Amino acid sequence: MALSSSEIIDTTGIRLPKDACVIIVRTEWNAAIVDLLEAGCVEVLKKHQVHYKVVTVPGAFEIIFAIKHYWDNHKYKDDKPHAFIALGCVLKGDTPHFEYVCHAATEGILQLNLSLPVPTIFGVLTVNNQEQADERTGGKHGNKGAESAATALKMISLGASIKK
Repeated sequence: MALSSSEIIDTTGIRLPKDACVIIVRTEWNAAIVDLLEAGCVEVLKKHQVHYKVVTVPGAFEIIFAIKHYWDNHKYKDDKPHAFIALGCVLKGDTPHFEYVCHAATEGILQLNLSLPVPTIFGVLTVNNQEQADERTGGKHGNKGAESAATALKMISLGASIKK
């Protein structure tokens, strides 16, 4: 049985480092949709008093570069991130562009998870139409931005517990 959105967002009992920091990398494309994802994400992070910063990139293809570049420039600083959250929305159109961008974003985030010592959470909607986007930004499927934040917190907690 699949978990509901509220069960995924439940962060009861997780332990976070006092200095937990999350970097949200979001796209300009489909801004109205991504704004809702970001709002859900920020709500969960604020609830847990987690420091966060938002970095904006043009589109989903550029998320990977921004995360890698951010990590490379902050990994030795006191405010280095404990997790990244990639937020975006790719709406299917009439050309194969959708498949190329979705594949590149998915593969790029996979590679970040394999190469960086902190998790990158996939919060990029890949939907066929506006209705599907609406269902995932507060509709019947919950808010995938909030779910992404909860996932980031759970992964930060997991990482801290493994280090012990």
